Amino acid sequence: MFFRDKKVLIIGGTGTIGKSLLQHVLEEQPQVVRVLSRDEYKQFLLQNELGIREDIRYLLGDVRDYDRLLMAMEDIDYVFHAAALKHVPACEYNPYEAVLTNIVGSYNVIKAASRQKVKKVTFTSSDKAISPTNTYGATKLTAERLIVASEHSKGPGKTNFSIVRFGNVIGSRGSVIPLFINQILNENKITVTNHNMSRFMMTVDQATKLTIKAMKEAKGGEIFVLKMPVIVLGDLVKVITEETCNKYKISIEQIELLDMGVRPGEKMYEELMTYDESLIAWELPDMFIIPSRRGTIYNNAQNANPGTYSSADQKALNVENVRQLILDQNLL
Repeated sequence: MFFRDKKVLIIGGTGTIGKSLLQHVLEEQPQVVRVLSRDEYKQFLLQNELGIREDIRYLLGDVRDYDRLLMAMEDIDYVFHAAALKHVPACEYNPYEAVLTNIVGSYNVIKAASRQKVKKVTFTSSDKAISPTNTYGATKLTAERLIVASEHSKGPGKTNFSIVRFGNVIGSRGSVIPLFINQILNENKITVTNHNMSRFMMTVDQATKLTIKAMKEAKGGEIFVLKMPVIVLGDLVKVITEETCNKYKISIEQIELLDMGVRPGEKMYEELMTYDESLIAWELPDMFIIPSRRGTIYNNAQNANPGTYSSADQKALNVENVRQLILDQNLL
């Protein structure tokens, strides 16, 4: 009961991960959870979903606004920073907006947390921060560097900063699966970038539980790399097409597959840990831990084997495993 009687702030609390974090934290009976986001409509929907509760406060605000963050963190114990502009094409065509939210916003979180003497801050990052080829990945990498640097330069400050790095979350807002389903139902087609692309994918519940575990385990400045399955895009397309057509009694022969080519900033595979990071990393059954300081030891952890943690090198789920994963999540 790590959060019992504590005060928690979830930044980006109306997003997919933010809402899931809220549900899990509430199970540990915190004194209050403050949900900060910039979308009043999503806050309205969340309030209707959860009902009137004395242990939840809804705050409108943006990570770009330092003063708002400072007020939101007053007397707060723990902060989850899950706010970001995350869609690769949108960030490519609006790079400065991505900088303002993902970099400046993260810096504002660091400053406000330090000023308010928050106990711990956990920042959610992405596999796209490794060897970035797009604006989104570059802004996430920079935010990671700011978080790690803040741990080394905080002086007498007591705030503990850490990072969680994971890949695609199945069923999250903006996920490719709802897009595919919508295309099948309304356009009789699916647009695919490249069938051979591979991606790390995990469920919302897995991502949430490991993010909370990372906050509890954090000693300061670490990057927690969550282990997750790899899915090949062509297999995902096959499963979504077959299951959607079966459910809605559509002839699969009438669905057209359009190969659109790789979009600007996209990669054929993703990485979650570099070779250099692996040399100092610790390994647990469900995650790797990249410490910010040599000599930091974690319970039941062993030295990681040298090598990149890449979707290109990991064995991908077969088609039936992908099918079961999708069906288990009730995404169709």
